[in-house]
Order: sequence, then C-alpha cells, then structure tokens
Amino acid sequence: MYPVLYCNRKIKGECIILKEFVTLPIPKTRTMDIFKYVEIDGQSRIPKYRQIVDSIIHNISVGKLNIDQKIPSINSFSEEYLLSRDTVEKAYSILKERQIITSIRGKGYYITRTKLLSKVNILFMINKLSTYKMRIYNSFVNSIGGNSHTDLHIYHCDNSLFLNLLEKNRNAYDYYIIMPHFKTEDLKHISYTDEVVTAINKIAKDKLVIMDNNKLAIEKAFIEIYQDFENDIYNALQHGLQKIKKYEKLFLVYPENSVYPYPRRILHGFRKFCLEFSLDFEILEEIYDDIILKKGDLFITIEESDLVNLVNQIREKEFSLGGDIGVISYNDTPLKELLGITCISTDFKMMGETAARMILDKTKGKVKNPFNFIDRESL
Repeated sequence: MYPVLYCNRKIKGECIILKEFVTLPIPKTRTMDIFKYVEIDGQSRIPKYRQIVDSIIHNISVGKLNIDQKIPSINSFSEEYLLSRDTVEKAYSILKERQIITSIRGKGYYITRTKLLSKVNILFMINKLSTYKMRIYNSFVNSIGGNSHTDLHIYHCDNSLFLNLLEKNRNAYDYYIIMPHFKTEDLKHISYTDEVVTAINKIAKDKLVIMDNNKLAIEKAFIEIYQDFENDIYNALQHGLQKIKKYEKLFLVYPENSVYPYPRRILHGFRKFCLEFSLDFEILEEIYDDIILKKGDLFITIEESDLVNLVNQIREKEFSLGGDIGVISYNDTPLKELLGITCISTDFKMMGETAARMILDKTKGKVKNPFNFIDRESL
C-alpha cells in the first residue's frame, strides 16, 4: 500500500488535498532486471554455468544490462533458477576473470564492462604507433568482422609497460595478438626478454597470436604470422638486382639509436646481399642535413624522416631521382606509392587478413607473410 496525494476539487482557486491509500505494485530494483533477460534451458547440452555467462554477455552486448548495474547475489540467482550455488559461483568466477563483473565487499556484484559487441573479444598489442602498424590493425579489424571487439594497446617497445598491460588484462580476452619488439637501455632492438617469454607462456595457446616477429621461445602450437627480416631484405633486393647494379655504391640508412629500434637482422640481410653480389656498400645511421651526394649512389632508408630529408636534398642539389641517385624505402605506404618511391616491404594488409582468417577458422600454425620488391620511379 502506498499513500497517493491528488487534488480532489478546487475551492476559490485552491486545491483541497485529500489523502487516499491505494494498492500499487512495488517497483522492483534494477538488480532484478537480470531475471527478465537471462534464460536457462534445462534441456540444453550446454553446461548451465556457461549458459549464464553467455546470456549475461549477450544482454550486455544488446544494451539490456549496463555498466555499474548491480546483479543478483549468487544465492539469489541460484534460488531464482533452482540451480546449485556452485553452478552460479562458477559462472560469476568466469565473468570476474574476464573483467565483465566485479564484486564489492559488503555491496555485491556489479557490471564493469559494456564494450562487448560479441563473444569474441581481442587484445591487440603493438610496439609503436606507425602508418604500417595501423595498416595491419585496420586490415585485421575489417577482416574479423562485426562479430568481435578489438582493443588496441601500444607498449612503445618497453618491457615493463608490456608486462603491466598483459598482467592487467590477463584472462580478460578471447585472443591476445602480440607484435613482440623490445629495446634495451642503450636503444638496441631485442625480440624478447626472459620476463616477456614467461608472461606470454601463461596465455592459453589457443588464445595466442604472434605477429611480425617470430624470434620467441614459445611452447606448443599457436597462430603465428611473421616476417623473416634477414632473408626478406636479401631476397627482395635480389628481385631488383638488375636495376641496383647500375649504381656504384649502396647505402643502408639504419638508425642505431632510434626510440623504436629495428631488428638487426635487416643489417645482416643487407650485408649478405652486397657481399654475395660484390657490391660496394656502407652503413649510415641517418641522412645528415649536409650529406655528400654523388651520382651513382643508391640509398635504402628505413625511417620516413630520413626518406624525406634525402629526397629534399636530391632535389635541392638538382640530381635526378631514379636516374642520378636511386632511392629504396623499407616498408611501403600509400604516400610512397603516390610519390613513386620504390619499396621493399611486407604485405601489411595480408598480415592482418591472415590473422583474422585463422582466428575465424580456428586454425593454428606458422605462416610467413609475403615480402615484396615494389619497383617504382625512384630506382
């Protein structure tokens, strides 16, 4: 019974308020909303704890359950659906591990995550934010389809940041996509540290996807799409050998102290190519502002800042690009294609597509990503 106040009649413009008691339904709290949505099929072969997990996730994804919404206690849930307490407790434990719900001591359980567009939730970890890394990411997201949600995290080649991100998100995702590139204190590239290998080995292998770099001592089977940095540059340069041989000297601009260091296997592959074909070569750390340019030079640049500086100086000193001086850039981009810059590059779009396809098909294995010599006007 609730008291209801209403205006019965007016006398000289004033309301006379009478109090009446009427019977109204007692409103249910939002905690009980979940009982309207969660469905348990007693005839299904799917375990009931799994039905609870799937049903809660589904209702979050369609907006029926929202962040910070309280959900029933384990006892209330088990009583409502005539389930054992252990069954509900197992379901809640899984939801807590995936950081979908959280328990607050003395208050109960609350929904903490609403970015659940489907049952497939993916953590995508890259070492740096660059044009080509984002091409891989965008290709993956477009290929994996709308039946998933992908969170992007950047760890800046930093071992500690990587470990913290992984620990924070442990058991929260269905797949972990990792591009392993790290740096030492003196800014040298390393593929992994012992701590990184230990942390990655704790991820269930059916959830693990390693991309780009394959120099990890990871146990058992998982998805791997990789570049072979040493042999890739060696083989790609062989495809352009006839044009390369018209130049008198090759320069590889390899940044030794980059904030985001590059694998030294690129250096090894370049040296191997030059020595095998008896080509004069030199390694430079950067394109200097007053670099001495000579007709017959061929430069291979890795960082885009070096490419821009080099092309500007070639133009200022009135050399012809692709005639007097040749330029090859490492890692292709749409802008390099537009400018007619010859590239040696992995196929970033395919790398993302391959990872998505293997996840969707639930296949495991190692796949070497294509690496190409792309002949354009600058050679």
